[in-house]
Amino acid sequence: MSLVELIAQADERGLAASGLACLDRCMPLLGGDDEVLRPLWATLVDGGGDWGERLAQARRSLDGADPEADAGDEAARLARRMLAAAPDARSAAEVRVWADACSVASLQIHRLLDPAEDEAPVDSRREGRTDGMSPLVAAELRRQIAVLELVADHGPAGLRQALDVSTEGRRVLRAVVSRRARGRV
Repeated sequence: MSLVELIAQADERGLAASGLACLDRCMPLLGGDDEVLRPLWATLVDGGGDWGERLAQARRSLDGADPEADAGDEAARLARRMLAAAPDARSAAEVRVWADACSVASLQIHRLLDPAEDEAPVDSRREGRTDGMSPLVAAELRRQIAVLELVADHGPAGLRQALDVSTEGRRVLRAVVSRRARGRV
C-alpha cells in the first residue's frame, strides 16, 4: 500500500503519530533536544488531553534557536514550518492535513540533504513509484510507512515501536546534517 493510501486510511492517533514522527526525525535541523517532543508522544498513548499545552511547550523550547540561521537553509525552514503548522487541537481533520504536509516536507528535507540525485516529484514517491529513488529519501519513505503501519496494526502499543523508528531516523539525519556542516567549513 502506498504512503498516500496509508495516510488516507489512518485514524486520528495514526495521523498524529505520523506527523509527529516526521517532525521528530527533523529535530537536528531545529536545534532542539531529542526529548523536546517526548511529551507529545505521551499524549498519543493517553488520549491526547494535553496535546495543545504540550505542543505550546515544545514550540517555546524550540523558539530559542536563531531563525536567522535558517535564512539560507531551505531544509531548516521546512522543519520550522512543520512545527508551526501543528494543530493546537488534535481533531482528525486538522491532524490529517498536518500529517500529509509533514510527510511531503520531510521527504523534501531528506531530498535536499541527500547528495544523490532524485528527479522524480515527491508526490510520485508517496504514491509508490520508487524507481531511482535516492537512498536518504527511500529510507525516509520506509520510516513513514512503518510508523503508520505500526500504529494501525497495534494501536497505542505500536507507538513505542513508532518512536524507535523515528529515533533511528533522527540519528541518521543528525549524521547527515553534521557531515554537511563539516563540508561547509
